[in-house]
Amino acid sequence: MLEIRPNCEWCDRDLPPDSVEARICSYECTYCADCADKVLHNVCATCGGNLVPRPIRPKVNHREGKALGLVNHPASTTRVHSQWTLEQVHDQSEQLKDVPSDQR
Repeated sequence: MLEIRPNCEWCDRDLPPDSVEARICSYECTYCADCADKVLHNVCATCGGNLVPRPIRPKVNHREGKALGLVNHPASTTRVHSQWTLEQVHDQSEQLKDVPSDQR
C-alpha cells in the first residue's frame, strides 16, 4: 500500500493525501506537479522513472467488513527530501526526458 508521503521531495511543498498536485514514481518518490514538470521534466530524481499522478486514498471505508480508507490506513507524516543537487537532477532529466518511460 502507498505511503502517501506528505511533501514534495524537491521544494518541500505540502501534499496532503487528497492533493491532485502530487506526482510519484514507482518507488513512491513524491513531487508536486510544478517540480515534476518544470524541474524534473517528468524524470524521477532518484530512479529516472516517469512520474504519474498519485492516487487519492478514500477518507473512509466504503466496504462493510473491510478496513479501508485513510481512517484505517493513514498517510505518512514522515517528510522526505531529495538527496540530489540541482545539477545532478538537471543532468539526469536532460539525459532521460525525451526517452519514453517504457524504454528507460
